[in-house]
Amino acid sequence: MKRWPVIPTIIVGIAVASMIGLGIWQLQRAQWKAGLLDHYEIASRLPPIAWPITPAKAEDYYFRRASGFCLEVTGWRPTAGRNVEGESGWSFIASCRTGAEGPGMLADMGWSKSNQAPTWRGGEVSGVIASDKGRLIRLVAATPAPGLEPSAPPSRETVSNNHLLYAIQWFFFAGAAAVIYLLALRRRRELPLTS
Repeated sequence: MKRWPVIPTIIVGIAVASMIGLGIWQLQRAQWKAGLLDHYEIASRLPPIAWPITPAKAEDYYFRRASGFCLEVTGWRPTAGRNVEGESGWSFIASCRTGAEGPGMLADMGWSKSNQAPTWRGGEVSGVIASDKGRLIRLVAATPAPGLEPSAPPSRETVSNNHLLYAIQWFFFAGAAAVIYLLALRRRRELPLTS
């Protein structure tokens, strides 16, 4: 009778345990994301607020309706975006001076198929707060700058929650690894010993 391969068994055991751990972690992430999406849904129904000058936690402001005043546009950043019909193109983010202390305001002033920046120079902006890579939050204007169409505001449907699928994948990988290893052990036992 062949001996049980100790080191390969330990390695496979660690790998399977790690994959199961990652699956459990993804299940926890799925619950966290569901709670976050519920928070966003509630935030979208709250009364409008003034643009937060120095937001402590950006996530607390996502999906809130807000308004601010852009005293002066200090720069434009075109970024890949979608309009309210879901067409791909360019969204134009204005870096605004607000006259208040703090980082100013980023305003998504609308969408276009062209990457040519608009001539809008500032004014009142009302809309919905969305996440932004550069400064954490930006205001997606409900009324676009002249020559632009409205950018798609943030919505619950655009925030993915694939963590349950990831968990299922990790559990599948763990099960597959265990089955493959057990089949390999069975085949090893069936092979005749060579002298």
